[in-house]
Amino acid sequence: MWRTVWRSIDRFSLQHFKYVINELRKIKVVDQHNRELVIDLLQTIVEIVTYGDRQDPFIFECFMEYQVLAEFVRILKISRNSKIEAPLLQYLSIMIQNMGSEHAIYYCLSNDYINTIIAHQYDFDGGDLAPYYVSFLRAVSGKINRDTLCLLVRVNRDVVTSFPLYTEILKFAQHGEKMIQTAVHALTLNIFNVSDDMVYQFVTSPPASQYFSDLVYSLREKCLRLDVLVQATDETCTKQRRKEILLESDEIVDDLYYFKDILSVGEPRLSKVVTQDLLNLLVFPILIPLLQLRQSNGFYVSAVTSLYIVSYLLVVVGGKNIVNAVAGVILYPYMTPRRDAAKEEITNSSSDTHFFLNLLRDMEIMEIVGSESQKDENINGNHICGNDDVRLERNGILMYVFSDNHSLLLASLLLLLILAESKDLDYTSDSMIGLSDIQDPMCRQCQRKAFIINYMHSGFSSQNYGTSASLGVNDNVFVRVMPQVFYALLNVLASQPPLCALIQWHTGWFMRKLLNFQVMTLGEQHLHLFNTSYQQSCERLQKELDGCWFDCILDTMKDEWENCETALKEPLKSKSPSFALELAVCKQSTDGNTNSSDTAWEIMVDVVKVFILHLQLKALISKGELLEKPLLDSADSGTSNSLDIASASFGSDVYLGSGIPCRIAFSNAGIRDIYMIPAARGLSGKVILAEKHPFRSQRGVVIAIAPLAGLRMQLISTTLHLKQPTIDEDHPTWLHLWIREFDPRSKARKSRGCNLHVSNSALDGRWTLGFPSAKGCEIARLLILEETYKQRSFIKSLLAPLLQKNDPGNLCNEQDGRKL
Repeated sequence: MWRTVWRSIDRFSLQHFKYVINELRKIKVVDQHNRELVIDLLQTIVEIVTYGDRQDPFIFECFMEYQVLAEFVRILKISRNSKIEAPLLQYLSIMIQNMGSEHAIYYCLSNDYINTIIAHQYDFDGGDLAPYYVSFLRAVSGKINRDTLCLLVRVNRDVVTSFPLYTEILKFAQHGEKMIQTAVHALTLNIFNVSDDMVYQFVTSPPASQYFSDLVYSLREKCLRLDVLVQATDETCTKQRRKEILLESDEIVDDLYYFKDILSVGEPRLSKVVTQDLLNLLVFPILIPLLQLRQSNGFYVSAVTSLYIVSYLLVVVGGKNIVNAVAGVILYPYMTPRRDAAKEEITNSSSDTHFFLNLLRDMEIMEIVGSESQKDENINGNHICGNDDVRLERNGILMYVFSDNHSLLLASLLLLLILAESKDLDYTSDSMIGLSDIQDPMCRQCQRKAFIINYMHSGFSSQNYGTSASLGVNDNVFVRVMPQVFYALLNVLASQPPLCALIQWHTGWFMRKLLNFQVMTLGEQHLHLFNTSYQQSCERLQKELDGCWFDCILDTMKDEWENCETALKEPLKSKSPSFALELAVCKQSTDGNTNSSDTAWEIMVDVVKVFILHLQLKALISKGELLEKPLLDSADSGTSNSLDIASASFGSDVYLGSGIPCRIAFSNAGIRDIYMIPAARGLSGKVILAEKHPFRSQRGVVIAIAPLAGLRMQLISTTLHLKQPTIDEDHPTWLHLWIREFDPRSKARKSRGCNLHVSNSALDGRWTLGFPSAKGCEIARLLILEETYKQRSFIKSLLAPLLQKNDPGNLCNEQDGRKL
């Protein structure tokens, strides 16, 4: 009704605005009867205020004079189960978000009206109020700065005693909706970035500081859920399981980026609280049991998940304190001679590192206890180890580097490489490894990288790295370690049955990364093992030339060559630690059931990928560089008839001269007289079924086409599953063909992981051709074999130079002292 009265007046006029405010003031209670009227009034007020903020300053003066925000607070208080809260908060959010003038923003945040609305007792159970409330809080946080933040806090003697905007949003920190979690992160970061000293003191002191501990505990729970998925006993690598792992790991990574954003604020007190919680509640509880330095305190995740979490923490969050703490724990078992010097330098440092000193003390106590226990075992005859250095080679992180589990091997190597190339390694690790006296930052960084890589090396070269004594490392601790690392990587490549291409490509990446450090000479055992692996890759490729996808090998090689090169050249900073989880889940090998063409396709692609990888690794070992993409000339002249057949498509006109007459029965077209025409030209090979043209005696119309490479032939018999053609006594004139129906290009089967054998794959087709005589049937079979052999021979001739040029037998001579 009120809209009808003022229809002739400008909607955004000052007079109209005053009228709407007066109408709102008349409301004494809000219930279901007048709820829509109140919502309409609130909406109109917000629209006019938003307009006036930009166009008419008198409107906002009226807004302040009439204390409209006080009316919003009053409406909240007089509401009786009317559910007015959600629209009221929504319109307030819109008004605040659209305010542009500093004067308007300052007024809205003053007088404690916003704090009162924030602190109002809302009922969030069983409704959709929470998203509106959180959006309102986020809108308010978007307008705060160093001048306005003080309006939202209550202070007593320079100490913040109440901060409703912050404390209320934290109640939604563990909310299940992703949108609300995102809003919580955005709002808290808005507050942290304001740089207010009193607010920093408030958020980093109890009870508000408990928020950061709760965040880490929540992250721990997500890590546990992820580990349950990774360790599930399902033998198959299902899409659903991989999807669940990806979603869970994405949540973990999102949390890590949130921690990174908090640390990026750069406020020392904030960084200290967050770092200590991450180290004490997540990193140390993961690393110390993982490296067997101390028993687990109840929080346990598997080794591969632990390595994934710590690696991602270093990649995403990083920071000197976290990187050095992780490095200190990992390097601890090998640094005994330098521990006292390290602790002295850390103690004299201006940085707050007492949490790391406590860690060192705890580990030293556990080491003493462990040593006594070890002595008891030796005395009792339960364990005999005459060389402590040999024992150390298999302790700590090296226990996983030499694991038979390829996921643990690669995940632990990635963690070491991340540390080796980190720019955040500082005094802690430098003191423990004897590099604190080096003044040049670039030189010190190079020495750090060399030291960590040489954890896997057989001692240090005094010419390049100084003596091992100066680094505080026992000379014999790491004897034979780097050669064994290469041997372990080569064992992954040479595994039988062969591991999938994904695993081998990751292994190749690590080999190239370590080869670039050039710290040792490849031994005869390494070369022999690589030659064995290389020969296996060649034999498997040759086997695929007899498979049903040999016609696609060259195209696949062209496609995957660039992919392999990109994978090998991937920078460390782009290497996602999540590959370890994928490898842990996808454990099946590439050998499997080849009865279906889609499975056979996956196997062929895997074989080609592995062959390309071995070509590239051989080039790295012998020449120190990757191969360029080979030029495979596929040109073939052919005859005019073969050209005609090769270009044939459904419905086209073809020459029938080489065709063999036969009959075929279609379910929807009955029996038809046709000609079967097998023809190969270069890479192309087809079996064409054509009906004779009604007006041209030597021409026919194509009614069906199948690739030669995909045919599996039988002369029909009582046992239809036989793979070798035999003549049946009852039907010697029937030729049975299984047709390759799977089309990898149309289905875009570019899997991110290992071979995923789906159960609903399309079945291959089948043709049954009837010939006038048994002799004609045999002639047709032999003609198909002849044309298939012609196509296969052409492809083999193109691959032959590549195989001959890269004969693995001459690798030892080609290496010629190549340094690894």
